[in-house]
Amino acid sequence: MSFFEKTGKMALGSRLRLMTAKITDDAAKIYELYDVEFSPKWFPVFFVLAEDGEKTITEIANEIGHSQPSVSKIIQELTTAGLVQENRESMDKRRNVVALTKKGMAISKRIKVQCADVDAAIESIISEARHNLWEAIEEWEYLLDQKSLLRRVQEQKKLRESKDVQIVPYEDQYQNAFRALNEEWISTYFQMEEADYKALDNPKSYILDKGGKVFVALYNNEPVGVCALIKMNDPDYDFELAKMAVSPKIQGKSIGWLLGQAVVNAAKDLGASKIYLESNTALKPAINLYQKLGFKKVVGRSTPYDRCNIQMELIIL
Repeated sequence: MSFFEKTGKMALGSRLRLMTAKITDDAAKIYELYDVEFSPKWFPVFFVLAEDGEKTITEIANEIGHSQPSVSKIIQELTTAGLVQENRESMDKRRNVVALTKKGMAISKRIKVQCADVDAAIESIISEARHNLWEAIEEWEYLLDQKSLLRRVQEQKKLRESKDVQIVPYEDQYQNAFRALNEEWISTYFQMEEADYKALDNPKSYILDKGGKVFVALYNNEPVGVCALIKMNDPDYDFELAKMAVSPKIQGKSIGWLLGQAVVNAAKDLGASKIYLESNTALKPAINLYQKLGFKKVVGRSTPYDRCNIQMELIIL
């Protein structure tokens, strides 16, 4: 259709709904063809009862993947049509079970004949088509169960927006941003400490002049994130990843990931074998980011920060 050629894949839902509407219209006519008074939307619920006998509404909903309210509504319609009844002879009076009536069982036998013809008709379509839609649907269902369409679009949005982020080396013009971004997140969760002021007030003398690096993330040319690589005077570690901060107004664009990669790559270029960092487990997104970068927890080291309750290292191979 020319409309879907114009919209592209973004109209997938609309195209599937249109196909579903066509098939549903035909399904209603097929029931008429076999003189069966039946609504196509009843079929999943009816089929489960025909195959398995009595069931609770919850059991039916779980099996066919529908909500309990929608199954309850269909049960009511099937009951009105005389095809289903509540089974009052259930041994467990706490379970509200339903089952087919005699009329329902008779209809089930007639529908089985109809189903055989429908299966054969669908097989004929599959044989004529270049792609097996039935198998493709099963594959798509599996893939969407693993990762929803919403999640996939979120990832693409983040990827696109991250391309507008620039990671640049620190310059004096970014000193206010370096301090403000760090002070913002520290003050939100904890309290500023003496060790914070040493680095934030004097990044040039405290970090850069000692062989470290500071990186700034720019979004639309505005500084929105920072991270430092601090040279350590330590026999176990070459550098510390520290002072990472991203503006909460601009999160969700992989800025922390890009800053972390810049710092790790800079450490590699400087010949580092191990990078160290300190954090707090209350900062779950930060901990997840560090783990994604390859950092693992270590124990037994002293720290100048009261807020630190986790220490991590990255071994550079």
